[in-house]
Formats: sequence, structure tokens, C-alpha cells
Amino acid sequence: MLLNLHVKNLAVIDEIEVEFSDGLNVLTGETGAGKSIIIGSINIALGGKVSRDIIRKGTEFALIELTFLAETDEQICELEKLGISLEENMLVISRKVTKSRTINRVNGETVNVSMLKSVADILIDIHGQNEQQSLLHKHKHMEIVDRYVGEKMCGKDVKFSKMYKEYKDMSEKYNGKEISEDERLREISFIKYELEQIEDAHLVKGEEAKLQERYRYLSNLNEIESGIGEIYSMMGSSDTGVENVSQMLGRSSRILGKISEYDDGLKNLASQISEIDELIMDFNRDLQAYASDIENTGEEFENVEQRLDLVRGIKAKYGATTEQVESYAKNLTKKLEKYEAYGEYKANLEKKINLYKEKLSELAKQISKIRKICSKELEKKITDALIDLNFLQVKFEIAVTELSEFDIHGKDDIEFMLSTNPGEDLKPLGSAASGGELSRIMLAIKAVLAEHDSISTLIFDEIDVGISGRTAQKVAEKMAFIGKSHQVICISHLAQIAAMADCHYLIEKNNTDNHTSTVIRRLSDDESVDELARILGGARITEAVRESAREMKQLADIEKINYKKVSRTA
Repeated sequence: MLLNLHVKNLAVIDEIEVEFSDGLNVLTGETGAGKSIIIGSINIALGGKVSRDIIRKGTEFALIELTFLAETDEQICELEKLGISLEENMLVISRKVTKSRTINRVNGETVNVSMLKSVADILIDIHGQNEQQSLLHKHKHMEIVDRYVGEKMCGKDVKFSKMYKEYKDMSEKYNGKEISEDERLREISFIKYELEQIEDAHLVKGEEAKLQERYRYLSNLNEIESGIGEIYSMMGSSDTGVENVSQMLGRSSRILGKISEYDDGLKNLASQISEIDELIMDFNRDLQAYASDIENTGEEFENVEQRLDLVRGIKAKYGATTEQVESYAKNLTKKLEKYEAYGEYKANLEKKINLYKEKLSELAKQISKIRKICSKELEKKITDALIDLNFLQVKFEIAVTELSEFDIHGKDDIEFMLSTNPGEDLKPLGSAASGGELSRIMLAIKAVLAEHDSISTLIFDEIDVGISGRTAQKVAEKMAFIGKSHQVICISHLAQIAAMADCHYLIEKNNTDNHTSTVIRRLSDDESVDELARILGGARITEAVRESAREMKQLADIEKINYKKVSRTA
């Protein structure tokens, strides 16, 4: 259930906060007041397309926040599968749009648009102004039937879809370009050449780093030897005649040793310099040992250089890492096996395709059987819903026929058939229904599906377009009936629907000091009557019109009481 909508700096909205209730929530207002922006903001928050132009002029960002209550165990379970943790079953979705980027969050965690849409599919069903046009396309009919089937499918449709993709991939490989004998032999020769290069290289993980380290040492060996020699001449014995550190320390030690006889305070200094002299002697021995280990490495340098070039060349050609090169080699081996036994490969592939075809055929039969049984149930429920919506002589049928070939949904072709007048043959929905009728048909379908699945919130954006009179009253009654078990949020121009509202909201556009903004507020009972009078009377609202509005509200309240009685007995 949608508890709260918060919108800031969006189009003509400065900032609005709307608390929605359960039951039927109806939003009304003058044309151009910004009603569609309200629903549009919800769509944006739930992952809809967003333009930077929606940011209100003079502001840096637009913000939409939705607060939901997950009401069913099924909803909670599905949200947890998406990795969303709930506190007291509450869920807050926010979308902040700036000039440079869009930030999406669910319960404070940053998410992508795909996640927003997945969450929306669990919590809410939004019927946009043009959604009924989707009924003109048969793929929508398949979607509706499968949504009704739901868990009765037992995952067979998911299994079929996965298997079908594998089947198509194998079929494309089998039906691909045939390879001539000359091409096959050339490919084999080339693969063997590449495999031989990789195998002969004998790559070892981490080898390149060690080679680089050794190459750096060998490349700078002359500089190392020169530096060691210079240090040794300064620290140890030298034939230059210049006194070095060791000689100076020895002489200093002897002087301190002599003069410390005259002052005990010098004995500590004499001891220190003696230790330093010993350290220098140890250092000189280690330095000499290091120097003696340096050998003529001309051959090693050449070998390291060649090996490093080979390793880098192999990686440049076949993969950036040793693991990637190994993976490439494995794929080459598979290709080689394929080309060396090409006839056998094609035969095995054909055998596998036929096996998949048999499995798909059996699975498609099972899926089709489930769809046909459920289609009959759905057909009856939609027909009853259509009668409730003033289709008095309606005939509705869900035709399930067999396709000549598989598609990703199975082997079924599903099409809704309709006849709205006595004596008329059933025709495809697209050619049998008018625009206004399509709207009511979609409402009937939504009503049936709402009773069947776990989605608790339904939003209708001007579902009442193109209807009036008795039909409008029937649509209002159907909306109110749905509102007894679901939260319904509806934008409407019809007084009949507004009268049925459990909560009535008015959307207005304010113009002050050259500043235009859209606001929304919940109406009291008296204010609701005034708004109904405006809808009924237009520009001039007389007392008679107001009385008609009051009577309409009273009759609607009586009708809703009857719904409650029906729901209790049911």
C-alpha cells in the first residue's frame, strides 16, 4: 500500500506531501491543474524515463519519495529475494534528479533503475492513459493470461524459456554457414599453430613480475657495481692514499682510548665508537661478499630479456593474464575437436537439437494444457466483470490455438475475442472494441487480476475517458468494489467516480506574483460536495447543482455500505 508521496521541485510543483489511505482515493481538479504530473511523479520514482527538463526552473534538483507498506507475506518474501530489508514492513523509494545525474535509493541504499522496476512490479500496478491500447496487441493477451495462471504454472514457463534459448542457439550453430574441406583444414592448421605457441611458452602464474624484477636488476648491474666500489673505497681499505671512514674510526678509537685514562666520562664515548667501528667492519665484510657474488651475467640478461619478450608477446596476443591465456587455449582445444571431427560434431549437434525439440514439445503441451484450463476460468471472470461495467450483451472468449513453431512462450497463440452486440460474431478485440470500450475492458481485466495476485495498490490515470451516463456509474461502482480489497488511486473527471471516493483530493494550480505552482489537499465531506458540484455544473454552480452533488454523495455512501455487506457475507 502506498502511504505517502513527497514531491519537490518537479515541473510546476514546489513541494507537496500527500498521505494516501486504503480504499478508493480519487484525485480531481480543473484541466491543466497538474493531475497527470502527480501520477507522472510516481512513475518516475518507480523507474520511469526522466528528463532533466522536469527540474523546476530556478532549482538544482527534483526529488520524489514514495513510502510503501508491504502488506502480504508474498510481497515481503519477493522483496527479500531482491535483497531488500524492511523495517516494520516499510519501504521508502526515492529518486533525486540533478542536472548531471539521477540518484535512486530504496530504504537508503543506492540502486539501479532495473531494481526500481522490479520493486514496482511487486507493490503497484499503474494504468496509464494509453495502456488500454496495449490490448490491441496479442502479446499483451499472453501476458494477461500468464499473470492469471501465476503459480499454477509451477515454473514450467521459466524452464521452457531457458531451454528454448539454448535450443535457438544450437539451431543457429547448426544452420550456420557450412565449412568446406579446405576451410576446415586451414582452420585446423591455424588453431594448432596458436595452441603450439601457447603450449611452448609454458606460462607460469606470476612469472612476468619476477622476470621484470630480474630484468631491472640485470639492466642496471654496471651502475650497481660502480656504486658498491665507490662505497667500499669510502668505508674500507683503499689504495688511493685518502683516509677512509674505517681508518678514521680506528684512529679516533685509539685517541679516545688513550685520553679516557684521564677522564672516566670519556670511557662511554670510547665504547660507542668501538661499537661503530665493529659495525663498519661487519658492513664492509657484507658489502665485499655481495660484490664477490656478482658474476658475468651477460648470457642471463639475454635469456631474461628473450623470455620476458615471449611472455609479453603471448599475453598481448591471447590474453592479458595467464588465466585468460589458459581460457583461450581451452576454447581453441574445443574448436579443434569440433573441426577435427566436424561431421561427428554436426551429427551430435543435430541429435541434441532433436532431443531438445522433443523436450520442448512435451513441456509446451503441459504449458498449453494449464493455459487452456485457466483461460476458461479467466474468460468467465472477465465476462462477469464486463457485464458489471454495462456490457449487457457481451460475449468474451480467450482463443488458445497452436503455433506452427515454438516461440519463447511455448507453442500457444492467445487472442482475446469479443462481441458486444447480439447476433454479432466474435471478432479479435482490436477490431471489435472502440476506444471507450477498450478502457472498460482493461478495467475489467485489472479488477479480475487484482483479486488474483498479491499487488495491493492499483493506480488509474483517467480510466474514465470517453464514458458517461449509466456506464460511468458502473465504472464508479467497479472502482469502489475493487477499493474494498485493494488500495485504488484514481485521477478522474467524472463526478460518479469522485462521489464513490473513500478519500477525495483536490489538485489546484496557484498563480501568485508571476509564480505558478500545483498543490494538492484532502477534502472534507462538505468540500467534496462542492467539488462534485463544480464537476457537474461547470462554470456556474447553483444551489440545485450543489443539491444534486449532495444527493450523489449520499447515494454513493449507501452503495458502499452495500458493498461492505456483500463482502461480509462472501
